[in-house]
Amino acid sequence: MAENKTKATEASVAAHLAAIADEARRQDCEILAQLMARATKEPPRMWGASIVGFGSYHYRYESGHEGDSCLVGFAARKGDISVYLMGSFPEREALLARLGRHKLGKACLYLRRLADVDLGVLEELVARSAASVKDQWGLNRG
Repeated sequence: MAENKTKATEASVAAHLAAIADEARRQDCEILAQLMARATKEPPRMWGASIVGFGSYHYRYESGHEGDSCLVGFAARKGDISVYLMGSFPEREALLARLGRHKLGKACLYLRRLADVDLGVLEELVARSAASVKDQWGLNRG
């Protein structure tokens, strides 16, 4: 079975963010890191060389594939900021409709810049996505 390439590391999130050359993108990523930390109540941690992730969970599929991943995260890419929202929940579509300018992939939300979106709605999307992943993988059970 193939091993996951993206794993939590001990690399510095602050150093990673400080190395983002574009000042506006760097500021957006710093704000996004604060927003996600607040929404998840988890500190940021590097996952691989480019993903800033929050929280973690262990997954195991029926196929036997298993691994660890962050609950939510983001990466500053060349064109957009990729926001990784893995969870699915009933209010997701309604929140996305109120978010503002974005593109959507299977588990990625692509944002050009934070000024294009409602940060309150984004924070709610992040919080609900993280909670959905926790529910799905049994992390909310005592």
